[in-house]
Amino acid sequence: MFHILVVEDDSKLRHLFCTVLRKLGYTCTEAENGQAAIDVLDNTYIDLIISDIMMPVMNGYEATKMIRSLEREDAKTIPVIAMTANAFTEDRLKAKEAGMDEHIAKPVDPKLLVKVIYESVD
Repeated sequence: MFHILVVEDDSKLRHLFCTVLRKLGYTCTEAENGQAAIDVLDNTYIDLIISDIMMPVMNGYEATKMIRSLEREDAKTIPVIAMTANAFTEDRLKAKEAGMDEHIAKPVDPKLLVKVIYESVD
């Protein structure tokens, strides 16, 4: 089963994303910030990460940089999709520089999210 980690500090939004993803047949794990995402990765194999950028404790940029530096064999290749209200060119560049693969602006269009997931795992 394809396993997606949703990292989002808004619990209602995080739960909504996981509900939609589960209906599409994915396994979904939730994390409320970047540090919680790192903790999940300590114990769980994840196929794809969807991460908010602006979160308390550890933001999405910091978490992605940390993920990319992990000793795990898959840490450099797990697709990471940024999900943020900041949709300017400089925000997209910051996401790429942090090691994120894609960037989706909030509010997220569910059809676009599914398309980006499919394209990220090809």
